[in-house]
Amino acid sequence: MKRRLSLDDLWDFAIPSSPALAPDGSRVVYVLRTAERGQDRNRRALWCADLSGTAQLTDGPADTAPAWSPDGTRLAFLRGGDLFSLRPGGEPERLTELPNGAGPAHWSPDGTRIAFTAAVRTGPPGGPIVIDRLGYKADGLGLRAGFRRQVHVLDLGTGQVRQLTAGDWDAGEPAWSPDGTRLAYTSSSGTHADLTHVAMPYLVAADGGEPVPVGEEKGWIGGVHWYPDGSALLLTGLPEVRIGHTRLLKLPLDGGPIVDLAGALDRNVLPGGPEWPGGTPQFTPGGDILFCARDRGSTRLYRVGPDGGHPEPVPIEPGQPGVGQPEVGQPGVGQPGVGQPGVGQPGVGQPGVGQAGVGQSGVGLSVAGLSVVGDVAALVLAGTASHGEIALTDLRTGQTRELTAHTATALPEVEFIQPEPRTFTIGDGSTVSGWILREPGQTGPLLLDAHGGPHLAWGPHLEPAHPYHQLLAAQGWTVLLINPRASDGYGEEFYAASVGHWGRGDERDFLDPIDELVAEGSADPAKLAVCGYSYGGFTACHLTSRTTRFAAAVAGGPVTNLLSMSGSSDDSHVFAALEFGGDIYAGGELLRAQSPIERVGNVRTPTLLVHAINDDRCPVGQSEEWFTALRTLGVPTEMVLYPDESHQFMADGKPSNRIDYSHQIVRWLTAWISP
Repeated sequence: MKRRLSLDDLWDFAIPSSPALAPDGSRVVYVLRTAERGQDRNRRALWCADLSGTAQLTDGPADTAPAWSPDGTRLAFLRGGDLFSLRPGGEPERLTELPNGAGPAHWSPDGTRIAFTAAVRTGPPGGPIVIDRLGYKADGLGLRAGFRRQVHVLDLGTGQVRQLTAGDWDAGEPAWSPDGTRLAYTSSSGTHADLTHVAMPYLVAADGGEPVPVGEEKGWIGGVHWYPDGSALLLTGLPEVRIGHTRLLKLPLDGGPIVDLAGALDRNVLPGGPEWPGGTPQFTPGGDILFCARDRGSTRLYRVGPDGGHPEPVPIEPGQPGVGQPEVGQPGVGQPGVGQPGVGQPGVGQPGVGQAGVGQSGVGLSVAGLSVVGDVAALVLAGTASHGEIALTDLRTGQTRELTAHTATALPEVEFIQPEPRTFTIGDGSTVSGWILREPGQTGPLLLDAHGGPHLAWGPHLEPAHPYHQLLAAQGWTVLLINPRASDGYGEEFYAASVGHWGRGDERDFLDPIDELVAEGSADPAKLAVCGYSYGGFTACHLTSRTTRFAAAVAGGPVTNLLSMSGSSDDSHVFAALEFGGDIYAGGELLRAQSPIERVGNVRTPTLLVHAINDDRCPVGQSEEWFTALRTLGVPTEMVLYPDESHQFMADGKPSNRIDYSHQIVRWLTAWISP
């Protein structure tokens, strides 16, 4: 008998990320995040999948960033703060033991060296912290004053580690030139880069030397890779610092002009990251470039020529007979049966085709990891009934074989409520899209949940950070997930529509759909609620300061005072300057006009605030200001604070806190609105 999701099920969530396809295409190593009840912590371990099944390679609890050596005989990975390697049938071997840890491994083309970033102390230890630049803290890391990430190279033959870069700035992830003589990386090393947000690529000799900047010092470049022939760099970023789509750029090393390779698509390129939508751009054997971009809520895979053109989507067809490529030799590292499979995790048997329920013909799919060998891509595919599964896709045909069934195995009795796509016409004639979650035939209370960013987007796939969607829908609620103006996946003009217009610019994008649902009898106008996190928390506060129609509200990690936010967030000056333009203090009237705190006297809606105490992105003072005001005004309010957690705790914090976050939302809403 199938049942709906419960909050206790969160302990059994199994979420894969960071796929690394072996050089011979025979198997995929990836990170699997699970939860440990006894120690109330997340466990990340390395797993391996091929056509015969899955097996656990390492025990964790903090094993991440797998990277194959070019010959496929060794696997480098991060364990805690150090680099390790694993050989077939062997035990993990420590490669680094630096005082401040190391970053992910990047193998040299000949497999004899590994490049990585590591934090280096730039000031004296202990005592007062002297700060003279912005960027002195980062959400999830806390104060960073006195430490900077720099590029290092490990010689595997001698064990010697050499630091290649230095300075009061951070270096991005390094990339080896095809001939192994140079490394490329990105950095904001300009004198006033903390104010301008300019980041550009640099080249440095692999044996050491003075880094050389490449291109003009005016854009923001977040990632760098090499063209296979070494003639150009492949970049992800913006040619100019502004709010807009991340671009896929070609920068010739002969001094030629930079080329926007995928601009014709008019979609935001997503380089991705662990457990984050998107994937690192990669080349196919024919020279085409594969990259990910968000389109109408889903993250899709695209292909474009090495000199640009009109990108074409790569079809992903789950449920097809396998791609054939993986049947190469013996699995070697990660051979099924190595290590313990773990309680409740998939065994060695056949996972079946399409069992994870990610949908057919790409409907509801979202890519959250990419690794390419030859004409085969290893992906993490999330869907309407899956938090993500490892899959292999034949890039020529789109035929896809799922190698894992983690969600189905971890939650065999759970049947998820499927989202309904919906498009609404707004009063000014524009349209917005989104999804509705509800039990078939249900009408009653409605929850509007606003996403963060403001440049993120809701998709049809399962959101492991928001299990309360499924809980409330199962209790008779209608959950409305709207992608308003500024959401990603609808073109750059739509994406940048929030600049200078927080709150007022997208207000009707939320309220008009509610009016339509009420008019058609799909929602009870006396039982409306609003919630959101980060920018969504801002939206909840903004809307309740503008209308009394909501019977309950939950604001998670909100922004309530744009002036104090602009001076205390780890994004601080640059964030505010880009979103609101110019000097944030000279233009303070604009920030005040768009700050919900200026209208808090209008609020009558009972409001719950939830906030991480160590949140450096939207500092906890933002909730404290709102809570103090509501309490003083006599508006029913509570504030729940989570010690030792940062802004993204609802996605990757302690399991008990992630459960409690959803519990608090359900508790507050049902206390004020009966289903």
